[in-house]
Amino acid sequence: MAVTAALRGTTPFTAGAGVRRRPAMFRALGPADPPPAITLAGETFRRAEILKHDSWAATAVYRSPSRVAKCKFNRTQPVGILPMRWLGKLLARRERWFMSRLAGIEGVPKSLGVIHLDGRAVKTAIAHEWIPGHALAERERVADAFFPQLLGILEAVHRRGVAHVDLHKRENILVDEAGRPCLIDYQISFGIPTESRVSQLLFGGVLRLLQRSDDYHLLKHRLKHRPDQVGLSPAEFERLRPWWIRAHRCVAVPFRTVRRRLLTALGIRSKTGHAFSEAFPEVAHRRAA
Repeated sequence: MAVTAALRGTTPFTAGAGVRRRPAMFRALGPADPPPAITLAGETFRRAEILKHDSWAATAVYRSPSRVAKCKFNRTQPVGILPMRWLGKLLARRERWFMSRLAGIEGVPKSLGVIHLDGRAVKTAIAHEWIPGHALAERERVADAFFPQLLGILEAVHRRGVAHVDLHKRENILVDEAGRPCLIDYQISFGIPTESRVSQLLFGGVLRLLQRSDDYHLLKHRLKHRPDQVGLSPAEFERLRPWWIRAHRCVAVPFRTVRRRLLTALGIRSKTGHAFSEAFPEVAHRRAA
């Protein structure tokens, strides 16, 4: 059975009419796809499904006879004459550091070690356990304990000297098959070694600011999905938005608009500009409950 079909909340998906496949420059692996088979800890895993393939990474689900893994292959495709393999290695090395740093926290996926292909380590890729479930959907009402549990996960992450940074995306909040929360995707997270006094002095302020941003975004999701647990109106919540998030939006929103228009002009997305209109969108966009 296909992995997507096994996901609770999966719905049929239809791409936008007239859209075309991303050209190689806008795909992390260029014209290639994630390899059909890999090795983890000496065990062979075969590709079951590609979840997404965008400019930054290609992510796929792999199965062995006993386990399921989620593997991310970071950018190796050059941009014109500019090599990009160094970026893929950097992204993979950062995310491996975060996975190691957060090891043992319940609700954070466990690392499955180094990916090998044809006997060689793939330095641009990472692998962690596959958690069956679905991305938090637009209007999904979760259980009473969901957000208190998610807050506990986030507090544990913060105690390890890490800020998630990308918590504004619902796709990074996973609802497992038992209805419990998981916090995924640490590609752009920020962290400092808690045992390093120098790092604390140099970057402690930045870390605390980003952790406060995490707290704000978690409260935003809670207000949207379980307003009965928050006790704030949307207007009252709006006044709580930190100045640095307002400043970030002054840059991020125009950038996102230009990017959407470019992808629409290239025929990669429909006129709506939405990611789900692509010929091959992220599976997360097909998981709405």
